[in-house]
Amino acid sequence: MDLDPTDKRLLAALQRDGQMTADALGRDLNLSPSQAGRRRQRLEERGVIRGYRAVLDPVAAGLGVEAFVQIAMATHTEENARDFLRLCRTRAEIVGAWTLTGEADYLLRVFCGDLGDLNRLVQQTLLPHPAVSRVHSQIVMERVKSDAPLPL
Repeated sequence: MDLDPTDKRLLAALQRDGQMTADALGRDLNLSPSQAGRRRQRLEERGVIRGYRAVLDPVAAGLGVEAFVQIAMATHTEENARDFLRLCRTRAEIVGAWTLTGEADYLLRVFCGDLGDLNRLVQQTLLPHPAVSRVHSQIVMERVKSDAPLPL
């Protein structure tokens, strides 16, 4: 989908505040509220805007440990991949999962209450999984820049 400059400004505004009303968007974009609302609706219908959500502070929500976990697969079969992806989708601690090029096959972003919870996830869930050969975890010490808006 081609985005014109106004679409990009609208998307940038919504990334800053997903609760902006059509009135506020219109003022921000120098459009009428109805024009701003129609543009937003068109972007939603075309899948450019996939949804809206609250951004939570993980520590305040009781999730004091954030980690990135690299997974190397034991064998690269369709069944192993399907089973491992099912595990990723069903474990609440795993908030992001990506397939990678290079040494690791998957990168997982996880949030846990404490180091014990992370250890249990790795030792009792990930390592014993038949699809997994190797697990390498890195604990986040400080979020320098986290989940920034897309560069439009």
